[in-house]
Amino acid sequence: MKIFLIAIAIIASFNLQAQTKNSDESELRHIKEELWPQAYQTQDVSLLNQILSDEFQMIDASGNVFLKKDEVSYVEKSKPEYKSFKFHIERLDVYESSSAVVSGTGMIHGEDAEGEYITTYRSSDVFVKEHDAWKAVSSHVSGLHKTHMGNMERSRNGKD
Repeated sequence: MKIFLIAIAIIASFNLQAQTKNSDESELRHIKEELWPQAYQTQDVSLLNQILSDEFQMIDASGNVFLKKDEVSYVEKSKPEYKSFKFHIERLDVYESSSAVVSGTGMIHGEDAEGEYITTYRSSDVFVKEHDAWKAVSSHVSGLHKTHMGNMERSRNGKD
């Protein structure tokens, strides 16, 4: 009977760990695919402050390093000129329910003096769990590429 109870406890522990991992993954997806883009698009610095850890650092596509205060200031002062901002997660790994790596591709759709465009970039983010809330501590952006729709059409038609 004692062995049976131990086996039940082990199975229950594995089920709880799986549920926690699914909950963590769901929460991280919500942050990265919905809340983070929303904070930038709506200039919501309060939301951005909730997402970013006080120790947050970002390395941009040019290799420049920015702190949380820099990112919050940028969002506060820079009104977005794009129509939409979406992020597609391609990797999401949670480690020991206290840290996570989230990476994927961002797509920004907008219009400027040259017409409609799509900007794509790659991003890798590290999150840690602080007081039961996921916070981004690091972000690295690379592969920033802006393509105007007119240029895409010309390329498809063999005119470029």
